[in-house]
Amino acid sequence: MIPAITLLFPILIPIVGGVLILFLHFKKDCHREVFSETVVVLTSAAVWLCILFCRSHPITIYSFTSGFSITFSMDGLGCLFAGMISLMWPLVMLYAFSYMKESARKNSFFAFYVMTYGAANGIAFAADMITMYVFYEMLTLVTIPLVCHYQNHESMYAGRKYAAYTIGGAALAFFAVVLTTLQSGGGTFLYGGDLRPGFDPSIMRIAFVFGFFGFGAKAALFPLYSWLPTASVAPTPVTALLHAVAVVNAGVFAVMRMTWYVFGTELMRGSREQYFCLMVAVFSLLFGAVMALRERHFKRRLAFSTMSNLSYMLLGVMLMTPDGFAGGMAHMLFHGVIKMSLFLCAGAFMHKTGCNYIYEINGVGKKMPVTFGCYTLGALSLTGIPLFCGFISKWKLLEAGAGEGSVFGLIGDAALIASAFLCAMYTLTIAVRAFFTASEKDHYANAVRDEADRMMLLPILVFTAINVAFGIWPQGIMSLIGRIAGGG
Repeated sequence: MIPAITLLFPILIPIVGGVLILFLHFKKDCHREVFSETVVVLTSAAVWLCILFCRSHPITIYSFTSGFSITFSMDGLGCLFAGMISLMWPLVMLYAFSYMKESARKNSFFAFYVMTYGAANGIAFAADMITMYVFYEMLTLVTIPLVCHYQNHESMYAGRKYAAYTIGGAALAFFAVVLTTLQSGGGTFLYGGDLRPGFDPSIMRIAFVFGFFGFGAKAALFPLYSWLPTASVAPTPVTALLHAVAVVNAGVFAVMRMTWYVFGTELMRGSREQYFCLMVAVFSLLFGAVMALRERHFKRRLAFSTMSNLSYMLLGVMLMTPDGFAGGMAHMLFHGVIKMSLFLCAGAFMHKTGCNYIYEINGVGKKMPVTFGCYTLGALSLTGIPLFCGFISKWKLLEAGAGEGSVFGLIGDAALIASAFLCAMYTLTIAVRAFFTASEKDHYANAVRDEADRMMLLPILVFTAINVAFGIWPQGIMSLIGRIAGGG
């Protein structure tokens, strides 16, 4: 075993590396790319070193008053989140090199892109609410320049909106952070909750609702969702990794921590506050699906789909049963793999054709068969078709809703089924447009085949393979998730 101080490496390596990118003068793009990829690969190696060999004892780095400190530790949930992003980041970095080749301000882009990795790892390895909150806010600050990268009117507006929603949401969550820190052993994460005796249950339940909506702002929970489709103006590597996985999943992860490791389900289960949050998640997943069906912009459609699927995860968490928790974790992992593939396919299409809208896809499958073949497999998985990983997590959520024991669980199941139907409509119609279009509407009938380049296709193919592999052989990962959900 290695000492707990090793947990600092996955956090400091990308933060220091990103700062260096800002100040180093690279004579060639390839030098910057080698440096950035090396930092990211070293960070991922450090993550897995910690997951496999690090002791789980907490380590306090800095304490500024009683109960308020920066402390790191690791457990099953943190390892799952960190392991997920550690496998995705190096691959999407390769995609970014090709996508950003003609872009200006590359030093700034890759510097903040790398630093974001460190902030996400800080959230994963946080041992208490204060530490998680500090890195949660840091994640917002280092991603604002990425959303604003193009620095045109649309990008600057998106950046201001993103900042307002996510920082405002964090202000709501701060109420829950302070109360739980004062009413527990410093807000330390302990499966089942860590609140001390003598607290006022009604006040703490209200604090939970504040935390649910505050952290839920990053998860695009209704009504705090509109920043997510607006932020789709950012470069696709940003929308793929940050707004389909790291940033939005950080919101879901924080709600998981707050529910299962601080408040505890015994305090909340059966309360009006639980059912209120549960119904908000149900409404959000249906609302996001309907908005995705209405949307005509390719990436914004996927952004609304992300809103819907994030609420799948929150629904599982708000059921407050181990099965629901396991379903939420499984969908966090599997949706990340699926949506990564879909966003990268969308970005490849937009990058190669200069087109942005759904009607402009007609016939492009003949021009980009690998890209849209992978997109089709991702769409089938997101819909919940068997033999793909999306089916596994959705089935687990349906089982959890049926087994929850109240009418609210059945309402959640009905919403999941309705959302799956809408998902088929807003994802598979794109695949149909790409491959099966009437000749008079085929925009690419006379176009030369122009597939995305290898650096873009490699991550798409890898995520597609993972999607299929988890769908056919889910036993190992679902067993791990089941142990985490049971407190193991």
